[in-house]
Amino acid sequence: MFKRRKPRSYSQLATQLIYPRGGWRRASQYVMHRIRRLPDQPQRIARGFAAGIFVSFTPLFGFHFMVAALVAWLIRGNIFASLLATFVGNPLTFPFIAVVSLSLGRWMLGVEGKLQPNLIFEEFSRAARELWNNLLAPLTDAPVGWNDFGSFWDGYFLPYAVGGIIPGLVAAAIGHYLTLPLIRAYHKRRARKMADRIARVREQQAPAPSAPPDEASDEGPDKG
Repeated sequence: MFKRRKPRSYSQLATQLIYPRGGWRRASQYVMHRIRRLPDQPQRIARGFAAGIFVSFTPLFGFHFMVAALVAWLIRGNIFASLLATFVGNPLTFPFIAVVSLSLGRWMLGVEGKLQPNLIFEEFSRAARELWNNLLAPLTDAPVGWNDFGSFWDGYFLPYAVGGIIPGLVAAAIGHYLTLPLIRAYHKRRARKMADRIARVREQQAPAPSAPPDEASDEGPDKG
């Protein structure tokens, strides 16, 4: 009943992952619209939004949803808002986030080596394949090896994780203080509209005032 008449192809799915239908501006407006309409306290929604932004600066690709929900739960934020806020990490922003976080992390940890932005996600993909192959090695005849994964951990993952803390906290704080007044204003406007609607309904349902009694009937019959 709710399925598409013509299913999307894999190429369309990949294209919409990079550039959603309607553009990124419309997609971001939809996310903010959904966040404003969440049925929760503005403080909890803003905390959840900040949690999702912060997690977007971590190298836990593929686990951002779960980690954002956990962080939102720990700081008593709205979990659904944290899931929506992971939208901050998208194919357009991830290259910038990765370069800033990895460069800062290498500088903080004193890791030497030339940083090649075009190889960052390639290294993550290669490490993920090696990890998956090692996990499946007991079930197959494939050899187990962690040499490449060790260099990936020291040169990419750990610096990315350490370097993403500061810009992640800064972006989360900015997102929190920008969304909190917007959510409060939206909730106040919605409460005011609801109060006006209730007042109009009560006015429509209120009984009409009775007519005053005829003064002549109170004076009795005219005696001439």
